[in-house]
Amino acid sequence: MFDHEMFDKYNFEDIPLDRDLFLMDEMFLKEYENSMLRFFRGSDDEKVGYISYVAARKVNNNSIELSWFPNPFDRYHEVSMKLPRDQFIACVGCWQCDEKPHIFVKSAWLENLYLRSYSVFALIDAIDVMKALESGKITREKLIKLRSRIDSISEKYPNVAFISFADSILLKSNWFPGYFKHNVKYSYEPELFIRLASEINNIYQESLELNTYAIISQGVNEYYDDSLLHISEFKNHISLNSLGIPFAQLLDIDNTVRESIKGCVHPAAELYLAEQYYRSLKYKHIFDKKGLPSNTYKTKMIGTPCKYYYSTIENILNNLEA
Repeated sequence: MFDHEMFDKYNFEDIPLDRDLFLMDEMFLKEYENSMLRFFRGSDDEKVGYISYVAARKVNNNSIELSWFPNPFDRYHEVSMKLPRDQFIACVGCWQCDEKPHIFVKSAWLENLYLRSYSVFALIDAIDVMKALESGKITREKLIKLRSRIDSISEKYPNVAFISFADSILLKSNWFPGYFKHNVKYSYEPELFIRLASEINNIYQESLELNTYAIISQGVNEYYDDSLLHISEFKNHISLNSLGIPFAQLLDIDNTVRESIKGCVHPAAELYLAEQYYRSLKYKHIFDKKGLPSNTYKTKMIGTPCKYYYSTIENILNNLEA
């Protein structure tokens, strides 16, 4: 297939990096080739099938690291994921016609991309807990009050899981990218987690007289067909149902933040936002999101460089769209 001299064919190892690409279902291979052949012969351009917007970031031995853009219309939403070699069919384009390379993939893999759920995670941690314990400021009564306040806020957000450890809280929610063929709606609302970070910070101030900081990330969670949490029949095992890039990012960012503060790389902040999460928020047009300070970090889940942005809760809240 695609033997015409006008086609540009790419092997798995030669996928163009850091440029706009399209994902397409293998079922459209022949139809796409025929439409392009007609175009080469002078017919009008015609659209075939459906495309997904991606960019390749790194080619590994058995996978390609992709940036997938599930919503390129009303927010900049980027999700890191891997395309396994065994799900790759072909990659073809035509630079002479300004036809971007199309990566054809197996039908089941592409459909799963849209039908599975994804996650937003936040880790909210209290600051100076050891000092408060040493001075006797944290009492059992205050901790019970804190727990009660967390119970109350969790009732307001039934689609968010709250896992508390007294001095820290892990938040998790699931979202869907939307899929018109199955009437699945796009349900990504990352701004909710900024508001939650603010509310929970106020709760810690009022209950324990402590401030908090929050780390937030989003993306692929391998527990994609499961509920927010798993609780065993005897109520003595709780699983977060969490494995993947955004969960790993929380821990890697947290470690980097602690080292960076100790090493005077940057000051402490209230919010540390993984880059893809940060860029996906809907800001006011006047906000210069490129001007916010950032720092790099490494995570074992992504082979390409990563960064997080840091700021105050108030600054981000005030610059979000109403």
